[in-house]
Amino acid sequence: MIIRDSKEEELAFIREMRLQAYEEHASKIPEAHWNTLKQSILSDADSKPGIERMVAEIDGEIVGSVALFAPDKQVYAGMLDEELDYPELRMLAISSKARGKGVATALINECIKRSKEKGFTEMGLHTADFMENAMKLYSHLGFERLPQFDFEPANDGIIVKAFRITF
Repeated sequence: MIIRDSKEEELAFIREMRLQAYEEHASKIPEAHWNTLKQSILSDADSKPGIERMVAEIDGEIVGSVALFAPDKQVYAGMLDEELDYPELRMLAISSKARGKGVATALINECIKRSKEKGFTEMGLHTADFMENAMKLYSHLGFERLPQFDFEPANDGIIVKAFRITF
């Protein structure tokens, strides 16, 4: 497996792969929430300056992606009362055929490595209960809950939960 920076010309493919990876959750949540999530997944938020995009390749094929947002960006504009003072991992997506092969862990570890290299001692992320496997993975890797940074994006009772890992 190779973890590398994504290329500009790969963005359309990455966004489509991301959408396919998240579509399994569409039936678990209200349609309005899925539409909000889908809009975020397909947005160009990951192409702004200061955001690192990485992919995982196996045998020359992109099988996963993630974006690492700098702490000075308004990662969740309008959702949080304050900006986070650590990098935020977002849009982690693994193709269905690559699940269970350590791709997500490798991408998360790359984000941690890059955060450390920039002098940070912690990194955060947000996820929701309907993403059961993600919740288990983050807990297994040592992420801790930060309920004070939770938010409810679609006013439908689904809470997007904040996590942070300290290293």
